Amino acid sequence: MAMFPLGSVLLPAMPLQLRVFEERYLLMLSGLVAAEDTRFGVVLIERGWEVGGGDHRFGVGTVAEILQVAAEDGMVGVAAQGAGRFEIVEWLDDAPHPRAEVRTLPDLVWDDGLEPLREETEQLVRRTLAEASEFAETGWSPDVELADDPMDRCWQLAGIAPLGDLDRLTLLRATSAEELLNKTAELTHDARVPFSTPWPEDEG
Repeated sequence: MAMFPLGSVLLPAMPLQLRVFEERYLLMLSGLVAAEDTRFGVVLIERGWEVGGGDHRFGVGTVAEILQVAAEDGMVGVAAQGAGRFEIVEWLDDAPHPRAEVRTLPDLVWDDGLEPLREETEQLVRRTLAEASEFAETGWSPDVELADDPMDRCWQLAGIAPLGDLDRLTLLRATSAEELLNKTAELTHDARVPFSTPWPEDEG
């Protein structure tokens, strides 16, 4: 599979916007279009930079399904969405662009009995986004609309929660919908503490 290492984690059901200018990725996109292939893999860079190559990458990622490709300002804009998950079996030669042999990871299965947990987790995530927005730009509105599909909605809750990429990588490795929700709630609660702790009163 063609691979696009990034400095951020793509989760299933989450949008991805790219502005591609490096020759190796322009070649990758050209090859995908020619082959009528709408998929490439996204993995988090462990060490190094997005531009220039020579980076070290984590071994689990998400398939990006291309929705639109368009030229813009001398670059190529790509709109995609996270789909299934995979793990790296073997990295291949990067010429002309990163590629890897991958193994598909099982899709998480929704259980209607998890609905109370999902509702509780969603309330926590939205409340944390509202609190965090008072201090910094979170990237997502507390009122953002999420998917109707319950499993997609769980992934989107993990995606909009104000977490770091290593936390999102932990969520990407979830083995069940219940684990995904519980870990999302746990990590969001930990992230919420700085936003919800009142400032101490000045003394003297």
